[in-house]
Amino acid sequence: MSAQGYPEPNGRAKLTRGYNLPDRHVFHTVGPIVSNQVTQRDPRKLADCHRSCLDLAAEHELHSVAFCCISTGEFHFPNEDTAKITVNTVTEVLTQNTSIQKVIFNVIKDMTENLSNPPWSRSAVSRKRLRMQTLW
Repeated sequence: MSAQGYPEPNGRAKLTRGYNLPDRHVFHTVGPIVSNQVTQRDPRKLADCHRSCLDLAAEHELHSVAFCCISTGEFHFPNEDTAKITVNTVTEVLTQNTSIQKVIFNVIKDMTENLSNPPWSRSAVSRKRLRMQTLW
């Protein structure tokens, strides 16, 4: 942020090389921070984070994308709300003409095992294209 001279706004994404990481590229996005409760704008900002990353992936003709849990944890966005917004946004984008063939959700098991009805289990997009992968 100091190099660009301003804080990165919510909902935008940037793509950099992966350097020494196992992936060729890394997406950077800043999700909304929930102070006391989720505001009316927070879900849209969260969806914009995912949409911006997927748009950049398609722009660079990438075939797969992995998402961590944007805005959960220290940013306090509720896990179940995050899961629904994320899967709905990704599903919407994948139904369009895109180079993206697979989206992986890297999640922490403790955060998802208590979800009453995980949204990825009922997505309209082929299960081959959406996959949940627990980290531990």
